[in-house]
Amino acid sequence: MKNWNVWIVLALFIAVCLLVAGFGGFFTAGSVRQWYPQLDKPSWTPPSWIFGPVWTALYLMMAVAAWLVWRKGELFSVGSALGLFIFQLVLNAAWSPLFFGLKNPLAGLLDIVPLWVAILATMLSFWRISPAAAILLLPYWLWVSFATALNFAIWKMNR
Repeated sequence: MKNWNVWIVLALFIAVCLLVAGFGGFFTAGSVRQWYPQLDKPSWTPPSWIFGPVWTALYLMMAVAAWLVWRKGELFSVGSALGLFIFQLVLNAAWSPLFFGLKNPLAGLLDIVPLWVAILATMLSFWRISPAAAILLLPYWLWVSFATALNFAIWKMNR
């Protein structure tokens, strides 16, 4: 494989992850200014400005993790691991339209719990192929753990 092809694939993984981020941002933008500030939220809710930088970093780490697994494709069968990655990415993409687009914390909760499980399954699958890739997903899983608790608290406080 030519060296430049490896970098093109990394760029594709980054582009896909950032497209998911942009898709979520489309549904988040209006609601985060109008609907979300009016919700009752727990005292431990982070300020709104933190979400953009954190998610950007997480999406970049996710892309690099998937790329590291893809690079091992010559030695291992990586199809199921990357399939799990795509599945969790679809669940990730669904959360913003459900929570912010529909303005429905329960719908978001019903998505984020399976997302949390899918990220964990992806991490375990990645670990067998590239421990570094699994470690790159750890901050994502921890952030989604926090986001799950926050989503639950917001749903509970506003139902």
